[in-house]
Amino acid sequence: MLEVVALSALTTFLLGVGNGVAGEIGKNLTLSAGALVRRTLGRETPLPAGAEERRELAGRVHARLGRDPRRAGEWALMLEGVPDETVEPSQGAMPPAPWAFTNQAKALKELLREADRPWEGRPRVALLSGPAGSGSTSVALRLGAEARDRFPDGRYYVDLRDTSGETGPEPAGVLLRLLREMDVDPDRIPATEAGRERLYRKLTAGRRALVVIDHTTSLAQVRGLVPSTPDVLLVVVVSGPPLLLEAERVAVPPLSDRHAKQLVRKVAGPEHATRVKARLPGVLDRCRGNAFALHAEARLLARDEPEPEAGTGAWRDHPVRTAAHLASLRLGPEAVRLCRLTALGGWPSVSAALAAAAADVHEATAARLLDEAVDVGLLEPLPDLRYRFRPEIRRQLAETATAEYGLGACAAAVDRVLEALLGQVLPASRAALPESWRTELPEEYRDRAGEVTDGIAVLAAEVANVARAVVVAEEHRRTGTALWLARALWPLQLKAGYWDEVLPALRSAARCAEESRADERTAAALHFQLAHCLGEMGRWEQAGRAARAAVTYERAAGHPRGEASAVELLGLLSLNRWSYEEAYERFTEAESVYRRIETGQEGAADLPRALALIERHQGRALRGMGRLDEARRCLENAVDFFAGRTGAPPEAYNQARALTDLAEALHDGGDDTAALARIAEAETLLPASAAPHRAYLAGLRRRCEAASAR
Repeated sequence: MLEVVALSALTTFLLGVGNGVAGEIGKNLTLSAGALVRRTLGRETPLPAGAEERRELAGRVHARLGRDPRRAGEWALMLEGVPDETVEPSQGAMPPAPWAFTNQAKALKELLREADRPWEGRPRVALLSGPAGSGSTSVALRLGAEARDRFPDGRYYVDLRDTSGETGPEPAGVLLRLLREMDVDPDRIPATEAGRERLYRKLTAGRRALVVIDHTTSLAQVRGLVPSTPDVLLVVVVSGPPLLLEAERVAVPPLSDRHAKQLVRKVAGPEHATRVKARLPGVLDRCRGNAFALHAEARLLARDEPEPEAGTGAWRDHPVRTAAHLASLRLGPEAVRLCRLTALGGWPSVSAALAAAAADVHEATAARLLDEAVDVGLLEPLPDLRYRFRPEIRRQLAETATAEYGLGACAAAVDRVLEALLGQVLPASRAALPESWRTELPEEYRDRAGEVTDGIAVLAAEVANVARAVVVAEEHRRTGTALWLARALWPLQLKAGYWDEVLPALRSAARCAEESRADERTAAALHFQLAHCLGEMGRWEQAGRAARAAVTYERAAGHPRGEASAVELLGLLSLNRWSYEEAYERFTEAESVYRRIETGQEGAADLPRALALIERHQGRALRGMGRLDEARRCLENAVDFFAGRTGAPPEAYNQARALTDLAEALHDGGDDTAALARIAEAETLLPASAAPHRAYLAGLRRRCEAASAR
């Protein structure tokens, strides 16, 4: 009987393949799909890059299935066995609206009108903008609080400030943050921008939701978030001039004197009414209706201190900078110095350790001074005992530091922070991957790795600062520091999937290594990391160029282990693009390079494991080529090695991966009884936390059982 495979189902499947679930299991599904496409069309067909190419491929496959009942049955099983990708987003957790919110009724009314107007096929998008400190964020948060009933399915807030550069994250990074805000499990978040956008639209379809993207800096960051469903409102918040976004423009103007007085009285409290009344003229003159500045001065009015001078020099026309200047006057010289020196470098977040390094004080002292700065409004507190400067305040403090202390002292402060970051992340990197040759340390840091209990947690906490530090170190002509900082991120991208977060640092460091003519092994390591990161994100062409550069540098360095590893990566990139012959050639080349390593040479101790991994990869490539007997032999050898049957220590995780590959090859060859046995064996090796792998095995089991029942 002919299985009916709907073109729509086939198209949906191929649109998701390669753009779907991240990690090893997503790659398994992609590889299986590619092998089946090859068997169906009778020739190797590279993975299409875009949606239109995938729809065209679905049409070609569907046309062939009408003439091939056996292949139609295979596709029906493939589609039925795909793990359930149903994701239920949370309702989000927007920050609270400011208690002292005053007026801006007009802006709120315009936002609500955009939410309630007839849809008529026009996306609901509002562009909320105003000068720095105008209160645009407060308006967006107030909208979320007042319009809960309008958006019962979710209210999501993403702040783009805490990133490593002035321009904020790339569009894929914005989508990643939004999906995290929706509480999508990390294993369910696609690696590619296209996959993330597809999931975002799937999660918001038919829902009544509010999406707020705050501190947006470019049109590209939000273009993919424009709703295509009638009950989702996207609010894009810009601090400064509005973007050229097709949206309802909502301006946040300065507060009138009447409403400015109301705000100051609310924040200062009735017990200070007399002082507020006496000083209001000066406050209104300095703040000029700027909500942040008014709020900051109102808090300071609660302190019984002399009225500041009306003039504030170069900052008179910049209320936020004026507020920072006045707040600094309320601090002691030690706290002011710490804030100014810490503001140098543009760090996305500040810890007591980082501030202590900048000011060259004890960490406990820095913690106390940071809290004092929070009290006067120079810093914003973040979770986990971290802090953040508002951009305008940070710039004002940094400029003042240069004028007050001189370039030499400021450069020394930045250098101390760079040294502190090195001292944190290099030992953490080694602690996270203690056996890897890619995390070897300079001699002065080797004894400190044992002091780190959770290397991944340390790296994750500082990743944005490290990415920024790579740029700062290069600017300060500390090339070696920049390169070591970037290399320290390897465990974070390998074990925790922080590809979006580390990519800016790796790009900067790889370019820096080339321009500075760094030693070949360092340049190779950085290009390898960059290639790995880009490959995980599905940016195949860029990944291929970086991997080929890594091969070239490793050869120049005379480092066969590194050369083989880079060639192996080229093979994996080809494998994931369905270029199976090319992948097999690269794996064979990598094997030959590995076998050049002789006893006693660097990497000799790791050679058996490296060859087992290569044999597994060869088996996967052979399976894609349809050479199933050879594939089975390679995969069985890999299983034996990782099971410890050849004398090596057993590795349950890699054994389960190889067993999964072997089960796939057995199923392709029609031996479903043997495949089911391998699936059962793999399941016993997986911990309960390996939910995606278990779900994939369950789908593969269904395919095998259905095929054996025919």
